[in-house]
Amino acid sequence: MSLVQQRRQTRQISIGKVKIGSDAPISVQSMTNTQTQDVEATVKQILALEKAGCEIIRVAVPDMEAALAIEKIKQRITIPVIADIHFDYRLALASARAGADALRINPGNIGEAKKIRAVVDCAKDHGIPIRIGVNAGSLEKEIEQRLGITAEAMVESALRNIKILEDLDFHHIKVSLKASDVSRTVKAYRLLASKINVPFHVGVTEAGGLYAGITKSAIGIGMLLAEGLGDTIRVSLTRDPVEEIRTGYEILRALGIRSRGPELISCPTCGRCKIDLFKIAEETEKALLERSSKIKVAIMGCVVNGPGEAKEADIGIAGGDGMGILFKKGKVVRKIDQDKLVDQLLSEIDKMTKNSEELSGKKK
Repeated sequence: MSLVQQRRQTRQISIGKVKIGSDAPISVQSMTNTQTQDVEATVKQILALEKAGCEIIRVAVPDMEAALAIEKIKQRITIPVIADIHFDYRLALASARAGADALRINPGNIGEAKKIRAVVDCAKDHGIPIRIGVNAGSLEKEIEQRLGITAEAMVESALRNIKILEDLDFHHIKVSLKASDVSRTVKAYRLLASKINVPFHVGVTEAGGLYAGITKSAIGIGMLLAEGLGDTIRVSLTRDPVEEIRTGYEILRALGIRSRGPELISCPTCGRCKIDLFKIAEETEKALLERSSKIKVAIMGCVVNGPGEAKEADIGIAGGDGMGILFKKGKVVRKIDQDKLVDQLLSEIDKMTKNSEELSGKKK
């Protein structure tokens, strides 16, 4: 029995080549933490994110130099770019003209109606959507004074800002409702889901460092996706953004919604473990990010129980004292020196992938 309820049906928008909403795959995105105007650093980070499976990238646009840098950045990457705009509508116009594939704004903080209209007209001219980003920490003062910093206030803010755009005959919208805690975030999305058919960008903002951030995101995003709510996700971590992509895909995989690349399983270790399993598992996990083969890989601590306990894995390694073994489907293939375990495992995975692709090609 599936954990996931039927997906909420929405209107569909496109961010570059990535479709969002309705029956489109739930996409995984992140945000750079470089200075956007530093084109080299920003491109380097985006390329690393692309390798990890990032499908949409958002960049901060605090000034005109950052907005203009989008044109150069776009020339060297393959995934679509969202320009993150606050307050200054001119930065939205410049970003769209520089090639941004979408804009992230809060219409309420853009200011006068004519400024909002200018942004909308520019988005129409360039055929790009707008994400309305509602954050519990920056609600309109009038709404906050009346309703407090609550899920209800977030929903009212979202509806107000959506109406601003739709009154201007602009409907290529997605919306996010983010708080730093799971309960308000989940409640806000639930409340809004029955009121509109706009696609949802789902995440828990300011979630914290690695462990707190992963925990909050897995629970919050996971609960919403399990209820069929969510069309694109971003895990927010105070960390290398590649970790956000790793976590995002693991959430999707755990729910049986999407899988990307190999699945890694590993034992928690015990007194029989004679190798540095933590280091080996981390090295392997990072390396597997760049591999697309959908196989199950096991990292086990001892040769006594490892192969048997992980017999459902396609391939794996288990440690011994200064050595280890490579096994496939629970059967030992060969012994390997401990310092070569990861390299040998990855080499074998690449061979399996190549053979699988060749067989697939012959069948076609």
